[in-house]
Amino acid sequence: MDRVRFAVVGMGIGKAQGRAIAQDPRGVVTALCDLDTARMDEFAAELPEPVRQFTDYHALCADPDIDAVFVGTPNQLHVPVALAAVRAGKHVLCTKPLSDSEAAARGLVEEAEAAGVVNMMSLSLRFGGAMQYLGRLSRRGDLGEVYFARARSIRRSGIPDWGAHFIRSGGGAFRDMGVHVLDAAWWMAGCPEPVSVTGAAGAKFGPRAQGYWEHRSVTPEFAAQYAADDYGVGLVRFANGAAIEVESFWASHQASELQIELFGTEGGAKLDPLTLYRTLDGRPADTTVQPPSREGFAGVAAHFIACVLDGAACEAPLRHGLTVQRMLEAVLASAASGAEVRLA
Repeated sequence: MDRVRFAVVGMGIGKAQGRAIAQDPRGVVTALCDLDTARMDEFAAELPEPVRQFTDYHALCADPDIDAVFVGTPNQLHVPVALAAVRAGKHVLCTKPLSDSEAAARGLVEEAEAAGVVNMMSLSLRFGGAMQYLGRLSRRGDLGEVYFARARSIRRSGIPDWGAHFIRSGGGAFRDMGVHVLDAAWWMAGCPEPVSVTGAAGAKFGPRAQGYWEHRSVTPEFAAQYAADDYGVGLVRFANGAAIEVESFWASHQASELQIELFGTEGGAKLDPLTLYRTLDGRPADTTVQPPSREGFAGVAAHFIACVLDGAACEAPLRHGLTVQRMLEAVLASAASGAEVRLA
């Protein structure tokens, strides 16, 4: 096999990941799946090769001419679709978060690992050029011991309004964007084991029909479905003594920002603009770095394909997604209870 034949399930984020797969010389999109055939037709017209179309993901997973499945559905369907693919012997690439609950995520990871298929999270932030540069620098020890990180995803007015699944139970700001910055900061810190979480979360804008994407108006009927958070913040402590402070706001009276800051014993760093902070001869020595320009979805596609074709060790397995799921669910649970959550 010299190319991996992909099926893309879900024509939302699936389009972004599908384009990156189609542009990789060792990947090809051969099938699409969505309940909306018009959306499939529109995306199929972009692709360089003909594709088969399915409205039933079970039928798609039974197709012997598919090697791998990208799961780009709403959160609530990640595990059902991924499990069907795993049970059919397909390699699985899943968008974030891994699931809408820790229990479902854990079951998927156990089955995927037992099946021996390549299983990986699609993390466009972690696999972007700037993040890969900073992450590899941190993980090889250039900053010394990374003992603290701040991770923020803040929008001024950015609640998704193109699908009610975003705002229903199992969705929300923290599972949508908090997961990105929490995962990236945790990975750059060396993937330590989380032991406790304290969090706060709520919905201050969405239920009032405010804060939606680019200040667009939504109907009262749409806003009445709101059953998730539109902000979440937390402090995660790890077994090695490190901690991560994470913030995710879909809407706020603040400037939009996506930022990660690392605090190390030998140096510090921030993501945007990519800057390294050191002290040399008793004086500050700060360096702004022009990061590599690689797009995140392209990095995901290239690494996943290398895992399938070359046997490369997966750097973002579903098990990473499970650990991040444990942390994010603990933030929301702590917010609901008003108490710290201990992770066994």
